[in-house]
Amino acid sequence: MSDLARTNILAHRGSWNDDIPKNSREALSRALLAGFGLETDIRDLDGTLVISHDPPKTSDDIISFDWLLDFYVSNNCSGMLALNIKSDGLAVMSEAALRHYGVTQYFVFDMSIPDMLAYLRAGMPAYSRVSEYEPKPALAAECSGIWLDNFTGGFPQEAAAVELHGLGKPIAIVSPELHKRPHEAFWSSLRNQAGLDMSSILLCTDFPDEAALFFGSPTL
Repeated sequence: MSDLARTNILAHRGSWNDDIPKNSREALSRALLAGFGLETDIRDLDGTLVISHDPPKTSDDIISFDWLLDFYVSNNCSGMLALNIKSDGLAVMSEAALRHYGVTQYFVFDMSIPDMLAYLRAGMPAYSRVSEYEPKPALAAECSGIWLDNFTGGFPQEAAAVELHGLGKPIAIVSPELHKRPHEAFWSSLRNQAGLDMSSILLCTDFPDEAALFFGSPTL
């Protein structure tokens, strides 16, 4: 079994801690400069794409999507960008921004199914979610990959990953700590899962440094 690529470890809202807020400039830049991939949230505010999990206020310290893409390109980053789409109707703007900066290592996910069609029409890589509530991926033939979640803790992600592996698409797996559950046993099970090629796996985690050590991801 191959190791999990460092660029496929998706730092959930950046590399944050008690002193560095999630989705802050420092959290996002730390993750990318460490060679990790990144999961972050895209919304719009007054006609501009911004990084924000919750609906932003104009008084907030707004981080623009342009800032993230400029940082990514200026620092020759190569980690995968997992763009969690939080608002409908952003396909045209987001495609134009990514094309302008020449960023190709990305995918979009978590939008509504009707909105997903707009991203697919724009030629953008979109991942379809599978979970205990969505046992089959929507638009399985058209999507570029699978976002594999487990909201309640009762869904067998490892077995589902092996089954979905037959689609021949990358699989991004949500680590349990994102839902406030222990992750250690799951990571061990994932690493030892027969029939799973880790080269096609991405892991979205709050603990990217720990994941890099556990899954044997080389340092920069």
